[in-house]
Amino acid sequence: MVIRDPATENEPGLDWRDGHVPVSRRFDDPYYSLENGLAEARHVFLGGNDIPARLVDRFHVAELGFGTGLNLLVTLAAWRSTGRSGSLRYTSFEVFPLSVQDMCRALTAFGEHTALIAEILDHWTPCGMRLPDLSFDLIVGDARVTLPAWTEQADAWFLDGFAPAKNPELWGAEILNAVASHTRPGGTAATYSAAGFVRRGLADAGFDVRRVPGYGRKRHMTVAFKASDLPA
Repeated sequence: MVIRDPATENEPGLDWRDGHVPVSRRFDDPYYSLENGLAEARHVFLGGNDIPARLVDRFHVAELGFGTGLNLLVTLAAWRSTGRSGSLRYTSFEVFPLSVQDMCRALTAFGEHTALIAEILDHWTPCGMRLPDLSFDLIVGDARVTLPAWTEQADAWFLDGFAPAKNPELWGAEILNAVASHTRPGGTAATYSAAGFVRRGLADAGFDVRRVPGYGRKRHMTVAFKASDLPA
């Protein structure tokens, strides 16, 4: 059942499926898997980028599509599970940021991380947050403009926009070329999408692209590696 929330008529515009899964009205797409958003994030973005095995001090994750903050949540949890000293860097590009209230409503479905969710929301600001072990920047605006202007490079990318068929602007050659130019040599990218034009776009941008098993009912997803030091 989808519950329409009149308080979210302005962008990004949400409906709530089963009371807790946010669905974008603009893109007619849920923000995370209806099966298990937490498991999907771990499989696609952590597994697809070989996290937490690669995590070191100042490891930098970048993301297209911040959404509910679920990927930040699972990545910070993974970082803390390693017991490493130092801090994680995380940058996300989002054109329609959710309110803190909507983030809270969406994330409360993931009860095993209740304390970490509360910590993130307590320190939340519209442009990101700083924790002793996290430096997080939220860059708000059209990624076709904000990403090319970004001056940094990431070790791993989470490509988590809405489905390419519904949000093609976030999957075009312009964006994927910008992702590649803002990826360190040996860096990676992962996405739940296995669409042919996405894989071709990543390959044209200079990535070594592989189709691998997806999460749940999705047979395949995509991982990409930037030379050098490609895995065997």
